[in-house]
Amino acid sequence: MFPDLTSYWWYLPVILLGACVGSFLNVVIYRMPLNLSVNDPKRSFCPLCKNPIPWWRNIPLLSWLLLRGKCADCHAKIPIRYWFVELLTALLFAACWRHFGHELALTLFILMAIFVAITFIDAEHQIIPAPLTYIGTAVGLISSCFRPKLLHLISPNEEPSAWWQGLLDSAIGWTLGFFGLWSVVLLGKMMFGKKKISLDQPTDWQLIDATTDDEPLHFSLGDEKIPWWEIFYRKSDEMLLECDEIFLDEKACGSGQLKLRELDFTLPNGEIHQLTEIESLSGKATKAIIPREAMGMGDPHLLGMIGAFIGGGGVLFTVCFSSFYALAIALLARIGLGKPLPFGPFLILAAATWIFGGWKLWEWYIQYLQFP
Repeated sequence: MFPDLTSYWWYLPVILLGACVGSFLNVVIYRMPLNLSVNDPKRSFCPLCKNPIPWWRNIPLLSWLLLRGKCADCHAKIPIRYWFVELLTALLFAACWRHFGHELALTLFILMAIFVAITFIDAEHQIIPAPLTYIGTAVGLISSCFRPKLLHLISPNEEPSAWWQGLLDSAIGWTLGFFGLWSVVLLGKMMFGKKKISLDQPTDWQLIDATTDDEPLHFSLGDEKIPWWEIFYRKSDEMLLECDEIFLDEKACGSGQLKLRELDFTLPNGEIHQLTEIESLSGKATKAIIPREAMGMGDPHLLGMIGAFIGGGGVLFTVCFSSFYALAIALLARIGLGKPLPFGPFLILAAATWIFGGWKLWEWYIQYLQFP
């Protein structure tokens, strides 16, 4: 006899599955921003002592509590984020099962896993890995051919009868999400694309190498220290420094304009050097032009992925509510203008709001506008 999928007993395996997926997401969240393989090494390891973690010390939700948040070998603190990711993923899986049942379970489990990974990566590193949004977009487009319910939460009776109609609705959602936010990125680049710094007197600057695998290269100018990935969003970005002095591997290289890129730099005499081939680079600068972004290109890809799952109406709701959430957090946390604030988590929070009932608010609003 086929099991009763409406039974509350199904929440137990769903929650256990979510916790296990959350454990894997911790690997993704740690390794992906550092360009490390999520499969090699296969076993998790302590970031400090590098010792592999045996399976009995890697039981989702339990191990962190039993170890009291410390590595069993070197006793380094394990951030509570690892435990919280497992708990959050388990609760999201349970919420998906509660609201949509088994019909959309696989699709929503994949979406929630991607949401969790992107949220924590963007919050910590202010980057949204493209592979995650590409995978999510593919899942959204494919699932729309068979289970287009997420695209028609407001009007479930209007679900398309043909597979290509669902695919078309999903593609329209992706188009609205990606190109809508992409236009904002272009506008932001035109208005805020360069940060110009004029110094009253020559100021020390240097490149500071990472001390651990968790840290990126940093650019230091006076008292300001900027992670490398916050400067270079594209391969074409350049940082220009007008220098009174330039020292390459502690040897003087004259003065003039130094051009820095993500992977290399050009000295005033035209020589090009790879960053991986030098030991140090420093000097004194009187002027700096630093590339910056109002928003990275990862956000349009993320909103496009969201649109592929929940359609054009969901995209409009997501844009509106993500802006509201971001403004509220900025005010509560007293984050001033010009301070970086990752937008990906707010897009995800707004999309999750839509999926778990926010569409009812949108439905009420549309009906209010049509009220005679």
